[in-house]
Amino acid sequence: MKENKIKKLTPMAESKFLSLYDIEYNNKLGDLKHWALASRKNFETLKAQYFEGKEEKVDAAIIAAFHVDSKKLVCIRQFRVPLNDYVYELPAGLIDGNESFDAAAARELKEETGLELIAINHEKTKGKVYASAGMTDESAAMVFCTCKGSLSKEFLEDDEDIEVMLLSKEEIKELLKKDVKMDMRAFIMFQAFAGMGEELFK
Repeated sequence: MKENKIKKLTPMAESKFLSLYDIEYNNKLGDLKHWALASRKNFETLKAQYFEGKEEKVDAAIIAAFHVDSKKLVCIRQFRVPLNDYVYELPAGLIDGNESFDAAAARELKEETGLELIAINHEKTKGKVYASAGMTDESAAMVFCTCKGSLSKEFLEDDEDIEVMLLSKEEIKELLKKDVKMDMRAFIMFQAFAGMGEELFK
């Protein structure tokens, strides 16, 4: 069993979707240090994970979706309050309760784009990845899938300000040349799709 370097967890601010904690931990020299953590998890869940060996829950699903009829990648451009700007992203969303990431991916794809998930490529899908481990424990399933249907804003929530696009390999190449804000996971996916196109989803 690995050594638990975390010694104490203290809530500093808690809200519905995000909380801030102070962590006391031992560094590699054994010195007691403090670290600020932003987490999607409430105090009881995080405490059980750190001190009782509870399995870590995946927080979100990020969806790399290939539209089979148009042969294009599904992309969104969403307003993000912390940046006060629109950002190119992949469809994504938080996993509800005991929902599987498969179910969350299908639900979020429908809500954000109007498209219907056909199949998930589980060989390429990764069940737990991290985007900013120096600041947050937030994890996401990176879901590779195919989809069908027509784009729609009918299912968007009031606070979701989203433009949905289907982009070809060539359109992605042109987008990558522009000085626009992009989510890092979308950027990596765009680079891969610009190089491989449809093969990326086989």
